[in-house]
Order: sequence, then structure tokens, then C-alpha cells
Amino acid sequence: MVQFLKELGLINYSMNKPIQVTSTGHMIVDAYLEEPRNEKKIQAVFLNSLMKDQTNNPLRHNLNDNASLPLLLQVLKYFHDDVEENNAGLYRGELPILICWRDNDAEKVYRYIKNIRKSKGFNYSEEFIYEKCLSILESDNKNYFKLDKICREAVDEYIRKMRMSGLLSLRGNGRFLDINSFEKDTAEYVINNYSTYRKFETEDDYIQYMGTIDSEIIKLEQHTEIDFSDVRKRTLYRYANENSKEFIKKELLAVCSRRESTDKVLRYINAPTRLEFLASVALVQNFEGLDVNPNYAVDDEGLPTFTASGGLADIECYDSDYDSYFEVTLTCGRADQVNNEIIPISRHLREAKSKKRKESFSVFVAPTIHADTIEAAEWQKMKYKIDILTFDINQFVEKISTVDKVSQLLII
Repeated sequence: MVQFLKELGLINYSMNKPIQVTSTGHMIVDAYLEEPRNEKKIQAVFLNSLMKDQTNNPLRHNLNDNASLPLLLQVLKYFHDDVEENNAGLYRGELPILICWRDNDAEKVYRYIKNIRKSKGFNYSEEFIYEKCLSILESDNKNYFKLDKICREAVDEYIRKMRMSGLLSLRGNGRFLDINSFEKDTAEYVINNYSTYRKFETEDDYIQYMGTIDSEIIKLEQHTEIDFSDVRKRTLYRYANENSKEFIKKELLAVCSRRESTDKVLRYINAPTRLEFLASVALVQNFEGLDVNPNYAVDDEGLPTFTASGGLADIECYDSDYDSYFEVTLTCGRADQVNNEIIPISRHLREAKSKKRKESFSVFVAPTIHADTIEAAEWQKMKYKIDILTFDINQFVEKISTVDKVSQLLII
């Protein structure tokens, strides 16, 4: 993890020297500590790192030499501009070609993939793409370049990493990767300014470059005012209809146990965001007539890209009787749950009761609930006459399946 933070340009360290926090490192810490937490700034820092990242750099020497995110965006743009293509983006099976590509020539890799489409369409085996990749890598070492590694593991890691930028959407039920149309101006800026790049000889020079924020990215991210609510809710309710309660329950338990999902869409959503999404789906599935409004950020397909912004409940729910606010987290430590969750939940609930409806309560869900968390919630009830229910994930999935209305959770 420490090496990854260094590669992102957030910190710098070397033997017998103190750890240095870069400008972007300070910015991401400040964004987390803002009240409310500044999710847009956090994502902008990740984007700043990913758009500058070079496959061959002083930290990670590599025979491939390109800038992964700008190269991907350029190739996607070539396909969008090609009238013979259908604007679906890049097929998952094509991504190993891009991952193995030797240089930064986007037009060349676009034409290479287009020729595969002309001859094979999307009907080819992993073995076919694997052989193409070995040819690109100029290697016949199948012990080192294993099929699983190139065609599966590397692709999964690549999609997760690229989606951290916020610039990519999943289409076709996870089969295609494409530019997020909500972020097309930012994607265009990255293509225009980072497709060609300066090379660095030393680690310190490279980290200084990575650790400096491009202020234009902050402006673009902070000034993006888009109403996500329609596409977010459409996708939420569609997902609730298309999947069984048992499947969602299994995925909720898996994410809270830190197990990876094998689902072709969920596997590309990071764990904290996936938990918010799955909890929202479960509420839709189990409470007819409940208006479920999650606050996680989404791409243009309505799939989650980042957790709900600070200052907002993770999930806001409304029915004829009560307003209910759900906060879900993967944190299990006492300090995290009491100081970072229960106290802010209490403040937000009191504000909601004064501005919206007095008939309101909150529900806090985590993999496990610390005993002090339960006591802290009880103390908030004694002091402020508010209800904060605390459920571990097993209690949550059990209780929402045994009541007809969400307000009945108050009397269980």
C-alpha cells in the first residue's frame, strides 16, 4: 500500500530519510478532513495521479512505455469518431491488447483492434487474444506471461484502476469500457494535455511531477454541476428488479467480509461504494412503496463511482410515515464508528428533524458493531430524543426481510 501511495505521487520516501507528503498528498488528507468530506476533490486527486502515470518510470521500469489513461481515452475517442463503430467503447476482451501495448501510439492500437473486429467481431477465444498479446510483447514465455494473468487478472485490475479517475463508464452489463459522458470535458482535457509527456531520470523528479496538482483538473471537477438523480434511480430500481434478494444478500455479506465479488459489474465497484449500492438495492427490494434515494456518485450508466459526499446521508428514504436515513460503512473500530459515524449521524438527524419531518430516524450498518457504538447511540437518544438504530450486516439483512415497512425497524 505504501508503495502504491508513492506511485500515485502522494508521498515520497527512501531509506534512512523521513517520509515526505507531497502537495497532492496534503490535498487528499485535507479533503478527507473537510466537514463535510470533499469527495469531488478526493476523486480529482486520483485523476491527477492517473492521468500523469507512466508505465515506464523511475519507480517502475517497464519495457512498455506509455501513459495508460490518456492512451485509453485516445483509443476510445478514435472508436467514437469512427462511423463504422457503434459507440459501445472497448470490449473487455480487447483490453489485454491495450494493457500489453508497447508504445503511446493511440492510432496504431486503435487500428490493430479494429482489424481484429473486422476479422472476428467479438467472437474470439481468450487464447486468440492471448497469442496476440504474446506477439505484441515479443515473448513466448508462457510461464511468466500466463493466460489468466494477461486476460483476466490484469484486465480486472486495469478496469478498477482506470475507473478511479471517474472518467470511465461500464456499458453492456460490464462488457464494455467507455468514456463517461458526464466527464467528457475533463476527458478531452486529459487527452489534449497528457497524451504526450516528459520523461524523468530520477525518482525524486518523477514524484515531484506526480505530486503537483493540475489546478485545471480541480476546476473542471468542482464545477461539474449535473443532476445524477434520474439515471442513478433508474439503474438502482432496474438492478433491484433484475436480481434476486438472495443474490443481493450474498453480495452484502461478501463485501462486509472483504471478499471480492465475482459479478461482472459489481467486481469493478470499490468495496465502500459497492456497500452503499447493495444496501440501496436491498431497501428497494424489501420495502414496497419506499422512495430510496442513495447519494453515491454515478457514471452516465447510473453505476456507482464514488461514495456519498460528506454532509449527506448515504441513503435517504421516504414513505408516508417516516423519513429514514441509512449510513453504511466497512469500518469496525470503536473510534471510527463513534467519532466518525454516530456523532455526525446525530447532528445530521437533528438538522433533518428540524427542517424536514419530526418523524425521522437513522440506521447505522457496519460489518460488526462495537459495544461502545451501541452505547453512543443510546446516549444520543437520551440527550436529544432521537433514534439511531445500530445493526451489524447480518442483523440488517435479517431485519429488513422480516418487516413490511421500514418504520417497523423502530419496534423490533
